[in-house]
Amino acid sequence: MEVTVKRAGMLTTVQDLGRRGHRAVGVPLSGAMDSCALRIANLLVGNPENTAALEFTLLGPELVFAHDSLVAVGGGDFGALPLWQPVAVRAGEPMKFGMGRRGCRGYLAIAGGIAVPPVLGSRSTFLRAEFGGYLGRALHDGDVLQVPECSRRIVGHWHLDERILPAYSDAPTVRAVRGAQADEFHSELFSREFRVSAHSDRMGVRLNGQAIVRGDAGELVSATVVPGTIQVPPDGQPIVLMSDAQTIGGYPQFAHVISVDLPLVAQLRPGDMVRFREVSLPEAHTLALERERAFGMLREGLAQKFL
Repeated sequence: MEVTVKRAGMLTTVQDLGRRGHRAVGVPLSGAMDSCALRIANLLVGNPENTAALEFTLLGPELVFAHDSLVAVGGGDFGALPLWQPVAVRAGEPMKFGMGRRGCRGYLAIAGGIAVPPVLGSRSTFLRAEFGGYLGRALHDGDVLQVPECSRRIVGHWHLDERILPAYSDAPTVRAVRGAQADEFHSELFSREFRVSAHSDRMGVRLNGQAIVRGDAGELVSATVVPGTIQVPPDGQPIVLMSDAQTIGGYPQFAHVISVDLPLVAQLRPGDMVRFREVSLPEAHTLALERERAFGMLREGLAQKFL
């Protein structure tokens, strides 16, 4: 079964939940920038949460399915299909996403997933190293995706409880725990508002605002970084590291965005505003457990909704 890419949109890539277990040898996590959206979209079509799907940025693709299918869209609103619900797609009918109305990234899950070969245990695209996903690159006009045969159908009429969705906003307050060098700065990250830079990408969301000044000008030994780490380079403009970020870095680490709120950062567009609020590590753990319990309830609730 095939899906033809009539128009590729902007930075449309194949992503799953990432390439775990290889950071020690310098391989980034990659995977969906908004992992929550990808997980929910997959569950809504009866897929395992880690199934490969499409991620697109600011401008969505135009696709044509060669077969009837079941799909779901999560994340930002790009038109074409309603968000957060399974939709039956007819063979030959064009599916045309437009400019994002809200949010930065959309996710299209297809029943059965996208058949690309796994690399180091993941089907995610790592653009800078040109491996994974579809030929290690973003999709181009005319590409043809292979989709496993899957005749899944919906049972009954139902809708998603929206309480599980991230609280997307164009001016969110994002929760973070203090980083290793937080005490070395005279000013407070947690009292400032920042604007998202147009130079942001899958490696990091760059922020502009009043410079954060570090009191200790000494060099640092490079240390482990992860998606969510907030680094402060010499210009004082913070960078929130994201899915394709490097595995070590030498810039001071002011804070770390908690995993529950990383989807809020992933959906920020250039020009959006963001603030940070400090939480403790135990609070971050509690919030992560609560989210996983919610996903457990969603999995259980959807288990009997498909044929």
